[in-house]
Amino acid sequence: MIILLLSIVACKPNQTNNGAGQSPYVPNASQSNPHFDLPDIQQNGELIVLTLYGPESYFEFRGEDFGLQFMIARQYARSIGASIRVDVSRNQKELYEKIMNGEGDFIACQLNRNDSLMHQLDFVGEKELITFMDSVARQRKDDSLRPRQHAAWAVRKDSPLLSTSLGEWITAHQKDFFAYTTIRMGSGRGRTYTPRRKVASPLLNASRGEISLYDDIFKQQAIKCRWDWRLLAAQAYQESAFDPQAVSYMGAMGLMQLMPGTAREVGVAQADVFDPKSNVQGAVKYIDKLNAHYAAIADTDERINFILAGYNAGAGHVDDARALAKKYGKKPDVWLGNVDVFVLKMSDPAYYNQPEVKHGYFRGSETYDYVNSIRTRWNDYKQKIKR
Repeated sequence: MIILLLSIVACKPNQTNNGAGQSPYVPNASQSNPHFDLPDIQQNGELIVLTLYGPESYFEFRGEDFGLQFMIARQYARSIGASIRVDVSRNQKELYEKIMNGEGDFIACQLNRNDSLMHQLDFVGEKELITFMDSVARQRKDDSLRPRQHAAWAVRKDSPLLSTSLGEWITAHQKDFFAYTTIRMGSGRGRTYTPRRKVASPLLNASRGEISLYDDIFKQQAIKCRWDWRLLAAQAYQESAFDPQAVSYMGAMGLMQLMPGTAREVGVAQADVFDPKSNVQGAVKYIDKLNAHYAAIADTDERINFILAGYNAGAGHVDDARALAKKYGKKPDVWLGNVDVFVLKMSDPAYYNQPEVKHGYFRGSETYDYVNSIRTRWNDYKQKIKR
């Protein structure tokens, strides 16, 4: 019996002793309150950040991850040699439950510290984060980015090394927060550009039927996605005002404002992204993908609305609006008066936190205006410019 017991002990795998006597990465029914601290995170190589959807915390745009607090947290993860994984909750209670269950390492979003559940957490970076977010809100003239009374990050009290590390890093790097949350082009070729929302657009030469300097490219490429070239031109004006060197503050590039991830997806190299032909070719490939994604929408003209919306916001966000339209008795395959109604609601947490919504917050008003402006401009082009 003694030999058998010694054999069992000898064969038991080694576990990290972290104060609780068990490794936080080994599932165990008796381990109801696992302990995650900085050494465990660094050893595992992954930092799990808990957050809520929102313009100041975390959101998706055209397949890329954004949000002031997410982008700062990503830099912290890099500083400790870890990758970052985001876990989005629907409300503060869910955030609390996840962090106390060991499903995440810290919370990066604006919390109500007066909540009775919050007393078991340590808060770091309140002064620095509030100062930064207030500056960004004023600079961008965007009230949705303004900080609430407490904009601190939260760590479990039994993760003191992580709490100290985060607090010290925030203090030391506060001056770098603007750089961490600003998209810059490494090539230096692009010109920062704020997308225009004007419906009317100038014609290069109406008497000769010329919309822009890039009409030949639009005519050649529009065939590949079975579009009227004037529609492609109308979209290009909305994206960049026919500036092939345009770069938006979100990092979209070129004539058709390709995001870096989208450019890679459609085979446009970084070196070619500001070349008008390459940029439009990539955009047309992406439009063709969206056309396939919305193939079930039988009306081809109606489908254009969804393709444009998907190009602007990402297909996932548009699919969320369609799911809400269906839930509330509207037609998910019809834009006007149906899906567009819920696109406009997608910056309201009462809607983007509903269980049918898989991709969370986005600025639905921009997508709504984007589709309407392009359609109006296209109609104008059709009246003035022959095929």
